[in-house]
Amino acid sequence: MSHAALAPPAARQGPGPIPQAAVQALDLMITRLIARSAPADRRAAGVGVGVELAQLRLYEIGDDVRHIDAAATARTGQPHVRLHVPERALTTWIVLDLSPSMAFGTARRLKADIAEGVALVLTRIGIRRAGAVGVVAFGSGTPRLLAPRASKPGIVAVRRLLAEGVTPDGQGDPHALADALVRASKVARAPGLVVLVSDFRDQQGWVRPLGALRVHHSVLAVEIGDPRERELPAVGRLALVDPETGQRMEVDTSRRQVRERFAELERKRRAEIARELRRIRVEHLVLDTDQEWLLELGRRLR
Repeated sequence: MSHAALAPPAARQGPGPIPQAAVQALDLMITRLIARSAPADRRAAGVGVGVELAQLRLYEIGDDVRHIDAAATARTGQPHVRLHVPERALTTWIVLDLSPSMAFGTARRLKADIAEGVALVLTRIGIRRAGAVGVVAFGSGTPRLLAPRASKPGIVAVRRLLAEGVTPDGQGDPHALADALVRASKVARAPGLVVLVSDFRDQQGWVRPLGALRVHHSVLAVEIGDPRERELPAVGRLALVDPETGQRMEVDTSRRQVRERFAELERKRRAEIARELRRIRVEHLVLDTDQEWLLELGRRLR
């Protein structure tokens, strides 16, 4: 592999196109995730649009023909309609990683680009059904809070936050993620959806506050990584800088033992993250910078 293959994108590429059809498909997948993982009853009174069947009955004049149940109609010879339990308006909270390590990428995009795309998709989904979206962003210092907003103001607020970029190199905080989760648990009072978007690098103490959120909310953890974080290429001596701390070190990647040890440590780190998320029953999916992230997001949410 050449040195050029290690070069990250010249600048932030952004998430790329996000077609409305993809948002609609992901909306259904997110709804199903909430239905199977919600720790509390989110049903409202009456009947309406939702995923849970409330009643199957004969068609009456004035019923919406789109609710006709083909199977029941064919079986009985009479038109039947399906009525569903409506869902309460749902608040989606995005806990967003803006730490320095997110400004890294050696493939199609930076990790920050993918995080931006995930945040925008979730924002659009969150407001589709009269819901609201709030953000707790972290990177260094006190987490930044965007109060839940609906409709266009919600999208505009998230876009403005994303446009500010990530925390400068060397200003990372190992407790930033844990602090952000604690902040989210204080402001997210009603049961809803909490989505954590992070690379989980050099973060400590996040398991307990994330588990506490899981008690009251549906929680999804989106881990974002890069191929070069999993293994080193054999390109001779490299000067590496930890973006979180600014610490610099040199490694000789021509040595097989160095490459194997690096890969082993990374496998253990990622396995530990997956194990902890599984233990606290948090849905977990991984996106990489060398993937078509939108397609992979849909594939992993199925």
